[in-house]
Amino acid sequence: MHIQPIAQEQAWQLRHEVMWPDKELDYVKLQDDHEGTHYGLFEEDELISVLSLFIYEDEAQFRKFATLRSHQGQGYGSRLLQYVLEVAQQADVKRIYCNARAEKASFYEKFGLIRTQESFQRGGKAYVIMERWFT
Repeated sequence: MHIQPIAQEQAWQLRHEVMWPDKELDYVKLQDDHEGTHYGLFEEDELISVLSLFIYEDEAQFRKFATLRSHQGQGYGSRLLQYVLEVAQQADVKRIYCNARAEKASFYEKFGLIRTQESFQRGGKAYVIMERWFT
């Protein structure tokens, strides 16, 4: 198993398959994808999990975190998220945040992220903004 930066097109394919398979591929693309670093976790040559990291001065946001359904619950996503949190911390960001699906908030809490008061709906799903501050 290894983690490495990947092309945004690789991230798009896995995002589409996992997150919004009923939508057009363009639905999973972010307008600023070209500004982020996209990370992939591989088992041998198979791309298992993706996460995109956007660093803006002393803040970072991770977005579009997806793991193949067949590999969920096996620790792959946890490994990738921990890796990206370390990358952000090494980049000297003070705060990292994400728009978490409300039903997945407890997963992110395991990594030190806390729920903020900000929430919203998109595509029929409820989201909460979660954050972690680095000291």
